[in-house]
Amino acid sequence: MKLNLVAATAALALAGSFMGCSKGSAPASSSSSSSSSAKKSIRVFNIKVEIDSQLKDFAKAYEDKTGVHVEIESSGGGADNQGILKGYKASDNMPDIFVFEGPGHFAVWHNDMTSLDGEAWTKDTAAAYTDGGHVYGFPYAVEGYGLAYNADLLEKAGIDPASLTSYAGYKAAFEKLNSMKSALGIDSVVSMTAGVAAGMTWVTGTHNFGVYLSAGLSNGDEHIVNDALEGKVDRARLTDFADYVKLLFDYSDQTVLLTGNYDQQLQAFQDGKAVFLHQGNWVDPSLTSAGTNFKMAFAPHAFSKSQKIDGIQVGAPSWWAVYKDGNVEEAKKFLNEFSQSSEGRDARINKMSLISPFTSDSAKPSSPLSASVADYVSRGKTYPWEQFKMPDGFTQDTLGPIYELLAQNKITTTQFVDMVADAIATVPSLR
Repeated sequence: MKLNLVAATAALALAGSFMGCSKGSAPASSSSSSSSSAKKSIRVFNIKVEIDSQLKDFAKAYEDKTGVHVEIESSGGGADNQGILKGYKASDNMPDIFVFEGPGHFAVWHNDMTSLDGEAWTKDTAAAYTDGGHVYGFPYAVEGYGLAYNADLLEKAGIDPASLTSYAGYKAAFEKLNSMKSALGIDSVVSMTAGVAAGMTWVTGTHNFGVYLSAGLSNGDEHIVNDALEGKVDRARLTDFADYVKLLFDYSDQTVLLTGNYDQQLQAFQDGKAVFLHQGNWVDPSLTSAGTNFKMAFAPHAFSKSQKIDGIQVGAPSWWAVYKDGNVEEAKKFLNEFSQSSEGRDARINKMSLISPFTSDSAKPSSPLSASVADYVSRGKTYPWEQFKMPDGFTQDTLGPIYELLAQNKITTTQFVDMVADAIATVPSLR
């Protein structure tokens, strides 16, 4: 199986082909667009609610141009997107275009996918999802995540973001910011969520754990994720990582951390009530819509106590696949229009603020966090997304509840390491 995110990142850096962005899991679910009497139609299952309205606008323009109705169904935030898709499959109600997130989901849906070999866009990107020499996944965006920070508040506190490349750097910064809460007008240093009931385990068990799997490793070094797939952990690395997670939790607003949803987590940051936000550049459209105007960028998830970590996680967040028993030809035409036409480029880059995975696109991102991702890529300071190589459901359903126990102070960091190691030991049996 080939998951060529490193090559995709390198290709994008060389081409300078970046736009603005968005992530796979985001706010609450959105209703589908209204039905149409058009003779031809396709249905798209989208998990990026932050681009829901813009995607529907493009779908309407596409219908005006081609006569083909495109129904957009958006789901995200705490929704069980894979559960929804499995329910659709069971009821013979699959969308024509649906989403999968890496090898774990690919293994579930491979037999339901149509090969996309030979499509025009496949020659325009290094980020397509391929398996066995065939293309199955359409990459609609490349995203990045780290700790987003309010640059104005850091400047006011006299903290240089360049110092945030190690555990020690973060500890010193967090302590200073916490001592200045009244002066800065903040409620907490960090805005982060970890609640299982709130459906936020994609923040912890998936994205945060992805940092353990790749941060600080040299290009092409996949030994940590490969060990995890074989049921093994690097205990020293995992111990440093656990201490970093505990640091994030200790300096978070405890109500948001334990019971907050996506919107509440984002609200604290956009209102200037938290200095850091544990999300990716997929939040840009929401921040822009809210009129947020302070300077912001990403700092690395630098958890190590022994080495400098100065990059962020960058990769394709997920891919669109075409359902083999759906309206295959119209679905393929829609993907080509979305990726290759001037209208599609305008929708993706200018309206949705997506960072483009297509080398023919040369526009630069205008939204601040997407611009920050582009900067890291241009400097070669990126680590790949490895979390989606884990078995389907493992990160959210197995690791997520362990994170919650640490957030609730029901376990120590040592117990966190033990429990994560024990969970990883079961991975070979799940593959």
